[in-house]
Amino acid sequence: MPKTARIPITNFYMEGDYTASILVGPQQQPMNVILDTGSSALALDGKKYTPNLAGGDQTTDLAQTDAYGDNSSWTGAVIKTRISVGQGNSAVALNDANASVAYQASPNMFNGSDGILGLAYAPLDDAFSMPQNTWAHKFSETQVRAGKHGDIQPYLTQLAGEGITSDIISFLTHRSFIHAGNGGLNDPLNQGWMVVGGGEECTDLYTGGFANVKVVSDDWYSTTLKAVVVGTSDPISARMQGPKGAPSNSIVDSGTNSLCMSRQMLDAFLSKFTAEQQALLTKSISGKSVSNADLNLAAWPALTFILEGDTGDVSLKVAPSDYWQVDTEEVGAAAVAISEGDPGFTILGLPLMNGYFTVFDGEAAGGLGLIRFASKKA
Repeated sequence: MPKTARIPITNFYMEGDYTASILVGPQQQPMNVILDTGSSALALDGKKYTPNLAGGDQTTDLAQTDAYGDNSSWTGAVIKTRISVGQGNSAVALNDANASVAYQASPNMFNGSDGILGLAYAPLDDAFSMPQNTWAHKFSETQVRAGKHGDIQPYLTQLAGEGITSDIISFLTHRSFIHAGNGGLNDPLNQGWMVVGGGEECTDLYTGGFANVKVVSDDWYSTTLKAVVVGTSDPISARMQGPKGAPSNSIVDSGTNSLCMSRQMLDAFLSKFTAEQQALLTKSISGKSVSNADLNLAAWPALTFILEGDTGDVSLKVAPSDYWQVDTEEVGAAAVAISEGDPGFTILGLPLMNGYFTVFDGEAAGGLGLIRFASKKA
């Protein structure tokens, strides 16, 4: 019977993005990796992990290179290694996991983490066949992209394929940015849970039933955003056609700590607030500090995102306390978790997830998947 592993996560090391500890290689070295449903590759910082060839790690002629929305990037050699998550009887281990050891990385790639664990679908986990062993020769990004293109199986897909777990990942999160002034790593607001292989059975983490959002493409967790509502104002219709090359107009992404909207959507969105609220939003979006005392969150409206569901439209609410984050870089300072992104595209990141227990079910709908939202327990 497939296992389920519940793993503690934290936003402390990346000051916003959530990470979890995985165990890598013959010596089961702890590696703290970013958890990202917006990508699929598992990459380890080559400055922190060296393949243990004598112990059983296997090199290959495959290489990977990846870039992210914040302009971070890496290039690495694909190896086969043992990777475990969870502890005790619930530990989940895969002996021949595909992982890249990144020998090149931009300065902003890993920051306080030791790597990144992509949790999306196989088509995003592309790899390139090279003429020689990639760990020994360390081909450049340009050389890698000139190789023969293909893809490899992501970690979750491998686990499911071997019958170890189900292809399901779930999250309970609380914040989009780190909470200052109350214990750092030990602050409950900077902690959460990831469930590998399940989630619905974790009734201590959520209450009520699930609302199911339709996934429209097996690459990212791609969704169809229909409209955004600010408080009780008229809905703002979303442009139904996503940007060129995108299968939809939106994704739900655990690796983005904001609600990232196009300029057109953002302008329409801001117009729904009072003049004073618009000024505070614009100030924070531009990167300037806002005082907690200036907010009066009780006067701010909830946001509602209307998405296509499996049987009808699904309305998901984001509370003011989730799109505004108080006590961020320092006690008394607030930041809005809203940002400007690409035309025609919306990334629904942690502010949406923070109000819910979120299940990314890659096995539902015949393998196309569903994203399931239930109200989280405090």
